[in-house]
Amino acid sequence: MDEKSLTDEEIKKIREDFPILKRKINGEDLIYLDNAATTQKPKSVIERMENFLKNSNANIHRAIHTLGYEATTMYENAHKKVANFIGAKSMKEIVFVRNATEGLNLVAHSWSSRFLKPSDEVVLTIMEHHSNLVPWLIMRDKIGINLKFIKLNKDGVLDLKEAESLITKKTKLVGVIHASNVLGLINDIKPLREMARNVGAKILVDGAQSLPHIPVNVKELDVDFFAASSHKMLGPTGIGVLYGKRELLEEMPPFLTGGDMISTVTLQGATWNELPFKFEAGTPAFVEATGFDEAINYLESIGMERIFNYEKELERYVYENLNSMDFIELYGHKAGDNLAVFSFNIKGVHPHDAANLLDKFGIAVRSGNHCAQPLMNYLNMDNTLRASFYLYNTKEEAQKLFVALEKIYKLFNR
Repeated sequence: MDEKSLTDEEIKKIREDFPILKRKINGEDLIYLDNAATTQKPKSVIERMENFLKNSNANIHRAIHTLGYEATTMYENAHKKVANFIGAKSMKEIVFVRNATEGLNLVAHSWSSRFLKPSDEVVLTIMEHHSNLVPWLIMRDKIGINLKFIKLNKDGVLDLKEAESLITKKTKLVGVIHASNVLGLINDIKPLREMARNVGAKILVDGAQSLPHIPVNVKELDVDFFAASSHKMLGPTGIGVLYGKRELLEEMPPFLTGGDMISTVTLQGATWNELPFKFEAGTPAFVEATGFDEAINYLESIGMERIFNYEKELERYVYENLNSMDFIELYGHKAGDNLAVFSFNIKGVHPHDAANLLDKFGIAVRSGNHCAQPLMNYLNMDNTLRASFYLYNTKEEAQKLFVALEKIYKLFNR
């Protein structure tokens, strides 16, 4: 085992931090393999939010009393924590949104309204989550922009030669998912960023699947926008982050309007609050912000590089086993760098039936199209099973998955 990875003893201790992993499902120990959808929460996150509600609950930016001051300080400190975690210059580049979906919509609607005109081009990839596709379809119909899509090459990774031909002087933005929630493929941002820069285009990265697993530094990536969700990285639902370069956020109009995002309001007009609050209209998820802050504390206490190295060990172990089973149709993982996210089917078994039966074994996986229908259609896939692993999963749990898959296959193919 890589010395920079996690030891079996450390994983055992980590698992003790997650109360839900002690649950029994249908009499079996819970094996939670739906982490690409949402992750479980350690006790420290749960207790941090509970402590806030018990002792400091008050609305932010609205009061000078003690509770209001404490709540505001913790909320703004959470921005600073996220900024440090991803290498942003300051909290002014960190906008709290409900989730990565809202962050991507914010860019599509706000940035587009200021900077795009008819016949401008936005280049996306065929593997985008619907969150970074549907908003651009709306902008296409609203503004008249043209959309182009980078497909995969024969090795199953993004076709960079095609990307080079698609990204032209008319291209104003390149949008790319950092890691596929279907294939687990980690996309190399650098060549796409360079292509975008060469024509003066911006680059938007959907980091919902990457930030929980990969060390990310937005300054090193040199991207213009980066969106992620707290709930996929041990934190609560209802809060996510949009990183944007300060000079771009300054120029963009507000996405939502109302309380707290304004500086002054008259019957004739309004002026906007400073960053990032210009984009945080209304009462935000300040309780969840404390949980997000604590989730980052937890991840940092372990180390993102060590988490990534451990998950790479899981990824190779699971891939080698699934790939060796002749009754499993496995998609992806044949080239490039990959997360421990696996889409597959059992021959002769509908994935919804298989997912239901896996639950009888206490194994939680996802079945469906995973909010990536264009990719599924492109690869001639319909619905699939998806098993996605995180830092608290083990090879022993993976082995129980393999045994259950074989039993289900034999049940349907007697």
